[in-house]
Amino acid sequence: MATIGSAYRPGPVYWIIAVAAVLWNGFGCLDFTMTASRNPAYLAQVPPEVIDWLDSAPTWTLLPWALGVGAGLLGALLLLARSRLAVGAFAASLAGLSVSQVWQASSDRPASMTTPAMIAMTLLIWAVTLALLWHAWQQRRRGVLR
Repeated sequence: MATIGSAYRPGPVYWIIAVAAVLWNGFGCLDFTMTASRNPAYLAQVPPEVIDWLDSAPTWTLLPWALGVGAGLLGALLLLARSRLAVGAFAASLAGLSVSQVWQASSDRPASMTTPAMIAMTLLIWAVTLALLWHAWQQRRRGVLR
C-alpha cells in the first residue's frame, strides 16, 4: 500500500491512461481549432442549423471551450511528464467544460444537438474529464506525480 509522499514508478496502466488522455484531449483541441477557425472541410459534416447556432454564440463562449480542451491536453501532457501540476490542469479543464456546458444548456440549441447520441457524447465528455481529474489526484496522492 502506498503512503502519502512515497514515490512509486507508474505501471503500464498509468502510461496507457496518459497516452489515451493525450489522444482524447488532442482531438478536443482539434475540434475546437477546426470549428473556431470555421474550416470548411471539417464543418462540411456539421448540420447547417448547428453552424448557425455556433455563429450566433457570443464571442466569450470560445474562452471556456478553449480552456476546457486546452487545459485537458496540458493535463494529459503533464501526466506523461509525471508532474503534479496535472491535477490543476484537469481542474481547469473541468471549469472550462462546466461554463461551456452551462451556456450550451441555457442556449436555444438546435434539435440535432439534443439527440440521444449527442446527450451520450456530452455525458462521455463529463465522465472522461472527471475520471482524468480523479486519476491525476490519486496519482499525486500516491507519489507517482512529482
